[in-house]
Formats: sequence, structure tokens, C-alpha cells
Amino acid sequence: MITTDRLHLRPLTEHDADWWVRLHADEEVGRFVGSYTHAQAAARLHDIQQQWKERGHGLCAVELRDTGETIGRCGLNWWKEFDETEIGWTFARTHWGHGYATEAARAVLAWGFGPLGLDQITAMIHHGNTASTAVAHRLGFTPLREDTVLNRPCTVYGLLSASGRHGRP
Repeated sequence: MITTDRLHLRPLTEHDADWWVRLHADEEVGRFVGSYTHAQAAARLHDIQQQWKERGHGLCAVELRDTGETIGRCGLNWWKEFDETEIGWTFARTHWGHGYATEAARAVLAWGFGPLGLDQITAMIHHGNTASTAVAHRLGFTPLREDTVLNRPCTVYGLLSASGRHGRP
């Protein structure tokens, strides 16, 4: 679906449940995004598939183009309660520090602001997640507000499309 120099992004499905559980089972990975049982993962992935059907976007599995290995997830998530589309990224710890999050997120932003025609995309980052904050800054996001997401405090960052006042996809 989305391809970069090193990555391929494809819609997540319920068939990714075992991988999803393994990804989030790592204590350092789950520190900000939580862990999942198989049933919880299947339910979350079902919701992601529904979002793809209803909104034409959702979260993607991120695979290495060279090997096909699934190394993380990145994509867009619609939050009804905030009336916002958020970009999110989570990668297996063995793949941290290689620029994959920035590369995948940059491609997702181009897709969101381009073919999907979104005006603004947010990034909801839990306090203390310095790595994700650094990715958001590299992508041009700026703080919008403080909020609570999944019962935890976070900073909500925003980026406007090129047609917006401050955005740069």
C-alpha cells in the first residue's frame, strides 16, 4: 500500500494478532502503549479493520522491504472523542534508532495530506516518551494542548497540511 526506500506499509488485520501481542509484550515497547492479551489484540485489530472500511485509513504493519519482516506499526487513527485523526507509531525495540519511525511516519503524513486530503494530523504522545517526541519534532509537529489519552496524560502535537497556516507534510 505505502512503500518507502526501506519499508512497506500494509493495513493491519485480525491475522496480525499474534504479532501484535508479541510486539506489545516487550516491557520497553509497552511502557507507553500498553500490552495486550490475544483477545484484546483481536478486538483492537477488528476495530482497526472497521476504521479502514469506514474511513479509508487506519494503522499499518510496517515491514522491511528487503526481508518482509514485520518490525512495527504506523498509521492513522480516528478518535471520535477528539474529532481528530492521529498518526501513531510503535516499533520493536530491536529496530529502534534506525530512523524507521520517521521514515514510516513521513510516508503516512504524505498519504494523509495528499490522497486522503486531511487538513490536520495530530500525534498524541504520553509524557516521558522522549523518542516519540523527537520523531514528532523531526516531522514538524508542534504542541497543541495537554490532554488525557487512555487514562494517561499526554501532549497532543499537531501538523497542518501545506494548505494550512503552519503545516509542512
